[in-house]
Amino acid sequence: MIPPLFPYSRRNWLRTVSAGFGYMAFTGLAAQSAASASAGQLSVKSPHFPPRAKRVIFLCMRGGPSHMETFDPKPALTAAHGKQGRQGKSKLLGSRWGFQKRGQSGTEIVELLPEIGRHADKLCVLRGMHTDNENHPQALEQMHTGSFQFIRPSMGAWAVYGLGTENQSLPGFISINPLTALGGLRYYSSSFLPAACSATLLGNASVPPKELKLGDVTNSRITASSQRAQLDLLQGMNRDLLAKTADPRVEGLIESYELAFRMQGEFPGVMNLDGESPRTLELYGADKGETQAFGRQCLLARRFAEAGVRFIEITHTDWDLHGFLTGGMTRNCRQIDKPIAGLLQDLDQRGLLADTLVLWGGEFGRTPEDPTTDGRGHNNKGYCMWMAGGGVKGGHIHGATDDLGYEAVDGKVHIHDLHATMLHLLGLDHEKLTYRHGGRDFRLTDVKGNVVREILA
Repeated sequence: MIPPLFPYSRRNWLRTVSAGFGYMAFTGLAAQSAASASAGQLSVKSPHFPPRAKRVIFLCMRGGPSHMETFDPKPALTAAHGKQGRQGKSKLLGSRWGFQKRGQSGTEIVELLPEIGRHADKLCVLRGMHTDNENHPQALEQMHTGSFQFIRPSMGAWAVYGLGTENQSLPGFISINPLTALGGLRYYSSSFLPAACSATLLGNASVPPKELKLGDVTNSRITASSQRAQLDLLQGMNRDLLAKTADPRVEGLIESYELAFRMQGEFPGVMNLDGESPRTLELYGADKGETQAFGRQCLLARRFAEAGVRFIEITHTDWDLHGFLTGGMTRNCRQIDKPIAGLLQDLDQRGLLADTLVLWGGEFGRTPEDPTTDGRGHNNKGYCMWMAGGGVKGGHIHGATDDLGYEAVDGKVHIHDLHATMLHLLGLDHEKLTYRHGGRDFRLTDVKGNVVREILA
């Protein structure tokens, strides 16, 4: 019996084939012909114009963090606490926490985030964000893909499609602790873009941080040369099938096997945190306690960025605080504060922050009203996100919601504008980054979106 090419279980192998875009999003190098076909999708491509950023780290706060409890103070709301809200059904809820002016910029940040506050002069806070849907699955999908009505490529996939990746032995797009329930796989898909552009998914919310790894990436049963010989035979058959069927799932499988072969040598080393100093682990809060899980994600994000991955996303869940706002905000802020501050500091001191765009935020914000006794409802009409590094103005506030925080009223930034700006910072014109599909040219911003030039450094 010939040992398997890769140590996949039958279930994992079938999952990779049927997914099409591939759980592991592999592409690449090989014995000449296979290499030339697949490596082109991830090879470095020239941007449309000189970029400010080379890569993106997206800190996804799933559930919709309350803007009036993070980066958008509302003293008028606090003064109106207990009064009837606009909807006539709920009373206004003032914030339980104070805000402090931090850094030379005097950026106001909630007292729950003192460590992030130390980096206030690095942050460009977008207080006028708004989006189209107030339901979590649809809003999350629009935040990731620009659409909540159709399956479209993720923003990470568009970045890889436009620029390739700097390390041909690693995926171009990695999502750590991804959202896999309720259609979450669509958030990371390449859709109609080449399969190599989709995300490699690492773990999920149920995986303890120390056990986070990519399965089936090593094979102890046969040598690398034997694997290469098996792969050459298999890829020849796969290419014959692709020529007959033009099936993108076959293309995805070819690419998956190629990158899988190369990843065996590099991926485990990037994932291994044993070589990090105790000081670095402590900086991120990745060594112990309630910051460990998110701290290890942030540290892995830095390692992937340093290794040449184009787009890295990490996720923190549980921001959907309809009730238990007091306890939930306190807990969540403790879990993310030190890790994010550590990431910003580490990127900066390594010289990576200048060309790494860090993006923080959720799918929408929260209402000024309290529909329970200690919580806030969904609010897609006004909320906050922030950027750092990668060519944006540090210590800058852009836009505003009204005095009570109901909706964006100044410097409004739609999710299409955010995507257009992100691509611009990567050196890509969002109107020119298109892909022909179904008889027309598609783009991340569809037919909308404007670059928010006021925030560019």
